[in-house]
Amino acid sequence: MYRLITRFACLAALFGLAACGGGGGGGGGGGGGASAPSPVPSAPANSWTAGEFQNDRNFAGQCANPRTGTDPEGNRYPDTAGDILDENNFLRSWSNNTYLWYDEITDQDPSTFDDPLTYFDQLRTFATTASGADKDKFHFTYDSDDWYQISRGGVSTGYGAEWAVISSRPPRKIVVAFTEPGSAATDNNLARGAIVLKVDGLDVDSTAEVDALNNAMWPSASGETHTFTIQELDGTVRELAMTSSEITTATVQNTGVISTPTGNVGYMTFNYFRAPAEKALVEAVNQLIAADIDDLVLDLRYNGGGYLDIASQLAYMIAGPIATAGKSFETIQFNDQHPTRNPVTGNNLSPTPFHNSTLDFSLTPGQSLPTLDLTRLYVLTSGGTCSASEAVINGLRGIDVEVILIGSTTCGKPYGFYATDNCGTTYFTVQFRGINDRGFGDYTDGFVVASEDDGMANVLGCQVADDFTQPLGSPSENRLEVALAHRAGQGCVAPATAQSGVQQKSAQPLDAADGWVHRSPFDSNRILRQ
Repeated sequence: MYRLITRFACLAALFGLAACGGGGGGGGGGGGGASAPSPVPSAPANSWTAGEFQNDRNFAGQCANPRTGTDPEGNRYPDTAGDILDENNFLRSWSNNTYLWYDEITDQDPSTFDDPLTYFDQLRTFATTASGADKDKFHFTYDSDDWYQISRGGVSTGYGAEWAVISSRPPRKIVVAFTEPGSAATDNNLARGAIVLKVDGLDVDSTAEVDALNNAMWPSASGETHTFTIQELDGTVRELAMTSSEITTATVQNTGVISTPTGNVGYMTFNYFRAPAEKALVEAVNQLIAADIDDLVLDLRYNGGGYLDIASQLAYMIAGPIATAGKSFETIQFNDQHPTRNPVTGNNLSPTPFHNSTLDFSLTPGQSLPTLDLTRLYVLTSGGTCSASEAVINGLRGIDVEVILIGSTTCGKPYGFYATDNCGTTYFTVQFRGINDRGFGDYTDGFVVASEDDGMANVLGCQVADDFTQPLGSPSENRLEVALAHRAGQGCVAPATAQSGVQQKSAQPLDAADGWVHRSPFDSNRILRQ
């Protein structure tokens, strides 16, 4: 299971009742004077002197509970016998070396912390942005074996229902955002927009049973059975039982073509930049090529991020070889201690290209990628559109592909990191920022859906609330309908077909109407492979 350090994303915060939390010491010795000095022993490797740091490699893999055997890829674990202080010293030195804002960390004696996770909580900046948001909202850990499973296999535990929390405080409102094929959710005919009224007989407004509600809605293990009282879109109330299991996520869903008087418009829901997405995206793009589409609507409203290389592949498949020739998808920048060299890999810094071939995520490497060769892209967005998803937007804008946003302001994460395992915990600390081919990457408060594009954080588009009364990919769903209308030259219109009580298309900020959809840390970040 993962452990979030950021306050905004802990599960308990769903119900507004609980809060979440949030390099080695130097040594010396010597003598002086005319006569031969008596030997002075050097300070122990684990001693702490504020502001002095040993190389993190001096402590890496020295574990209080070293693992034995092999990892999921068959490699022997690198662990050796150590203690908690060794683990803390690794985190201290590693953070000082690679953390983007290393000079904003308060250097505290690692020996005063008896838990590496607690110590890691402190190894970040606590500054805020101009908007008042935390400067670092993306500091977290994950069990290493679980991380491998979720990042490589696209497997998670649950019912196959993604819950959208419209209101986290009474009167709470939780609805189905979408479901995964072949899951308990689809077996029980759960549809987008269905409202959760009770869980195991507990009203979702319960303040006394918040832990039970959270544990039931987001089970930690397979084989758990819980009952849900659901109100359907037509007002019908029913009770159903669902048993948790390992869910293989469908990274791409609802790929289709909408015929319009001015040509075919492609659509795809893209939810995860996980390894299986490489194959799924290639298949989807080939399907759209066969349909001879003129435009594409890319639905990223629930896509929080993942592998940056897959983001680059997607951008290349959209723009094609001519637009991307000689251009960079993203250039990453580390802290000022590493202006020219990657501190994680040791390689000289070079831009991430628009990858034009497969990279061994889920396809044999070296195969040429198909391309749509589009000069314009419609993107459906929300506050859950984050990191690698934002990199697609930024990367394409950097090569003059016209990007039009339909939805609401994105999350604001131009940052990323390498997943770093030590002693069975995989640590994530912000290590770099990304800029596009034009040198822009300052969107810490998100890409703002605006009436005009300023080439920076304001992007042309229409502010439109999420519509839970229609399936994703339906031409009648609010955001997709407005995208089609905008393409037809009608601007940001409110259709006459909008149902009573449904959030309308409008020019008003509607971020609060998106709902919060829980994402694992992998799916809400920008990840590089070592």
